[in-house]
Amino acid sequence: MFTAVLAIALKEIKDNFRNRWFLFIGLMLTCLSLLITFAGSAVSGELVVADLPLLMTSLSSMCVYILPLTAILLSYDSFIGEEESGTLLLLLSYPVTRLHIILGKLLGHLWVFSCTIGLAFFLTAILVWTLTVFPIQEVVVAFIHLILSSILLTVCFVLLGYIVSLLVVEKAKAIAVLLFLWVMIVLVYDLVLLTFMVADLQGFSNAIFQVLILLNPSDLFRAIMSSVVLPDILPQGDVVQHRGGNSMLSIAQMPIAGLYSGLLLWVSFLLIVGQQIFSRKRL
Repeated sequence: MFTAVLAIALKEIKDNFRNRWFLFIGLMLTCLSLLITFAGSAVSGELVVADLPLLMTSLSSMCVYILPLTAILLSYDSFIGEEESGTLLLLLSYPVTRLHIILGKLLGHLWVFSCTIGLAFFLTAILVWTLTVFPIQEVVVAFIHLILSSILLTVCFVLLGYIVSLLVVEKAKAIAVLLFLWVMIVLVYDLVLLTFMVADLQGFSNAIFQVLILLNPSDLFRAIMSSVVLPDILPQGDVVQHRGGNSMLSIAQMPIAGLYSGLLLWVSFLLIVGQQIFSRKRL
């Protein structure tokens, strides 16, 4: 089983190198990360590196929009594209199962994103530690959380891309559906949740907000980074007494292991759904 999965993963990695996806994603993440870190303060009229908590907040805000979008652009034609070209049917003629195929594709995409995300933020972390006076331990911990949570968030949207790619009959429909889902999950859901958090609505407790966060992988990613940096940047006094401040403070106090478990559950759930759809798909 492992040999078959590894062979399919290597094919996906080679395809991404051939299509320049690896280079494109790596350069984009590195450039954005460095620009946010060292040029993000330009709007205020000076070039200084923000405090570490504010810096991590800015980087995580960039990741929550860019990474899901790149994930769906990379995975939208993983199955429908090979089905249209006939390579999927040819692949199934070999002694591999459909589980082998989906695991192999996921392993290949996981390697691509892990390398690009890891290299981009590792370079940023090195430069931040070298050019600032931030304690190295705080820099290492913050960037490790950023890298791990970013990879898990990306895997969720890669698997979502697989599911849509297995359900549609044309590549154009796949990318259209996935872009719609990206808008709804990353933008609309978050704006609605933020509206509820800052509004004085009766019956919406912090526990309800936490459940709503668990229902969205992008908000889980935000919650993980908030739990890392928010206690250091939340103002005291009147702002914390605001309903939104209380909600965000409760998010920051959620066990970080539980938040990571929530993202892992999303990965497991989407993988199971994708495998069930693939096993029932007729080619």
